Amino acid sequence: MCRWLAYSGPSLRLSDVLTRPNHSLIDQSRHATQNVESLNGDGFGVGWYGDDPTPGVYRDTHPAWNDTNFLHLAEHIHSGLFLSHVRASTGTPVQNTNCHPFNYQNWLFQHNGSIPEFHSLKRQLLFDVDPGLFLAIEGSTDSELLFYLALTFGLKDDAPQALARTIGHVEQARQAAGIEGAIYFSACVSDGERIWAVRYSSHSQSRTLYHSSHLRALHDLDGTYASLPDDAVIVVSEPLDDLTTHWKEVPESSILTVESGTATVTAFQPEII
Repeated sequence: MCRWLAYSGPSLRLSDVLTRPNHSLIDQSRHATQNVESLNGDGFGVGWYGDDPTPGVYRDTHPAWNDTNFLHLAEHIHSGLFLSHVRASTGTPVQNTNCHPFNYQNWLFQHNGSIPEFHSLKRQLLFDVDPGLFLAIEGSTDSELLFYLALTFGLKDDAPQALARTIGHVEQARQAAGIEGAIYFSACVSDGERIWAVRYSSHSQSRTLYHSSHLRALHDLDGTYASLPDDAVIVVSEPLDDLTTHWKEVPESSILTVESGTATVTAFQPEII
């Protein structure tokens, strides 16, 4: 499994969130505390939005803690919306095209979780991707395939519905194949203006997911990084420090929508079409 972070708010340096906090995503790549694995060293990436509608993306197979280029870039790149991910492979190769976040046009997607017995379902699910999107798939992960299924099911028109239809479709395939293992889907997608984050699993035992609260108080108690804007929202697999009162847990089977400084939680239910 993996750890990830998404930020939406006034523009700031990536390092203010990604590298400076005590339990930053870089620290979580070595010392995750709320994950199946504590080590997430099978690659990492960051995608950020600037003046162009399409995001910049930097990904590599190095462990996040060992990439000095990224540490330097994070001190100089400013953005008001970015996603970042540290990877623990669930069986697919450690290669650049398997690192998150994945991008297509103005969209970014990252995922913590897995499709059970993916090797058994992969061929069928690949054929379910819109032929016009198929050649854009570069890697071999279930995560990237989920992204392209979401695009197939209308991500550009209605992101929550497309994500619900994606999971409904994969759930249907899992059950038809007699696979008892659960789908784990802690995922985040952005169009450059909004963020949607889902917390779901087949058996209601989802991976952790939080969003921020009282960010200025967080800085007051931990001076390792700059103060953060009041209207910023951070979504994380696990908090950036031990002060958990500054984070609200996203409930099981929910989708979090972040837009214009507001985070809204609604129920998430797979949809079969």
